[in-house]
Amino acid sequence: MLHCRNGNPKGSSTQIRVLVLLVFVFGSFVVNAQHRTEASFGKGIKFTPADSSFSIKFSTRFQTLYRGDYTIDSKDYSDRLLIRRARLKFDGFVADPSLTYKIELGISNRDHGGGNIAETGFTPRIILDAVVKWQATEHWSIWFGQTKLPGNRERVISSQKMQFVDRSLLNATLNLDRDIGVQFWHTNNVGKAGILRKGLSVSMGEGRDIIASNAGGYDFTFRMDYLPFGDFKGKGDYFGADLAREPKPKLAVGFTYDRNVDAVRQRGQLGRYVRLSDGTQLTNTLSTVFIDAMLKYQGWSFMGEYGNKNGASNEFAVLDDGGTIKYVTGSSINLQSGYLFKNNYEVALRYTSTKPDNAEFSGLVNQQMYTLGFSKYIVGHSLKLQSDVSYWEIATASNRWVFEFQVEVSL
Repeated sequence: MLHCRNGNPKGSSTQIRVLVLLVFVFGSFVVNAQHRTEASFGKGIKFTPADSSFSIKFSTRFQTLYRGDYTIDSKDYSDRLLIRRARLKFDGFVADPSLTYKIELGISNRDHGGGNIAETGFTPRIILDAVVKWQATEHWSIWFGQTKLPGNRERVISSQKMQFVDRSLLNATLNLDRDIGVQFWHTNNVGKAGILRKGLSVSMGEGRDIIASNAGGYDFTFRMDYLPFGDFKGKGDYFGADLAREPKPKLAVGFTYDRNVDAVRQRGQLGRYVRLSDGTQLTNTLSTVFIDAMLKYQGWSFMGEYGNKNGASNEFAVLDDGGTIKYVTGSSINLQSGYLFKNNYEVALRYTSTKPDNAEFSGLVNQQMYTLGFSKYIVGHSLKLQSDVSYWEIATASNRWVFEFQVEVSL
């Protein structure tokens, strides 16, 4: 039986010292070594030694968020000001340009929270990505390590490059998030301009920074992206807003199927472990489907997503205190569109709804959110101001208004 305890302050302080040491060592390389160094705002600092045996690029970013919630029935207003995200990122190649790596660390409380469980060693979950990628041929690549699964488009888009202050309710309830395992990717041309990308992932199925033995089965994910009119500028199919102002219409259509065999957590890679009070672990095979699209043309952009997650069985954990832990199953739709003016101000709209497949057994609730967003892109997604106001209808709670304002700085 697993028991929870308070977090490990000693482990946390050790990790902080390691982070400081990493930054100091990188700084020493840049200052003292014989090398080539490239640096520009928004693209980090890139270091390559004289013999070109490896490269390392360091970048950092943070988001400062204000959020206010007004509950309509009680007329209560609550607000908070916090560092929503703070990240350190290292990437480059080793030995040969075909062998690349990425390490991303989350250092805000929101980034590494949730580690106060035995499966993570009762330590903060600082590591977001730690993955090596081998471009085996022109068309094939293999990834090994911890990184994002090839799930819905909105989740794969970096939190730095979103059209709104934060992702939608679809992503908050159904996304696959990160996991550790192996991914195989293949890209080929279709016709004169079309591009087809396919990815297959096999992972442990319990999420990031897990050090315990696998409690359930494995997770299998298949992803396919079709771009009938060719590549977007600057990989624009995976960032919000049409900052590239595509001169011709560009479209990307995606499909994901994921099967998490004998999942032990509410959402597969995320959520609480579904256990009884005596420690008995429940399992449920979760199947998830995503269908999404991105369309951009001359400053106008549209993204639509549909998600559905279902379980092979209807069961949930009933605790001794009468509480429950349920798997999150059901469907969701997210539609958003915006227009970027020539002065780099953008106005955007979003509609999202979620619906449980079985109100008795699912942890998902009926809810709808309507959002109006305003953004000012000062230096693309590297320096921007974003705000939005949302009306949130929740079947199991009072409806509310939500206001958010966020500043993004990415060096």
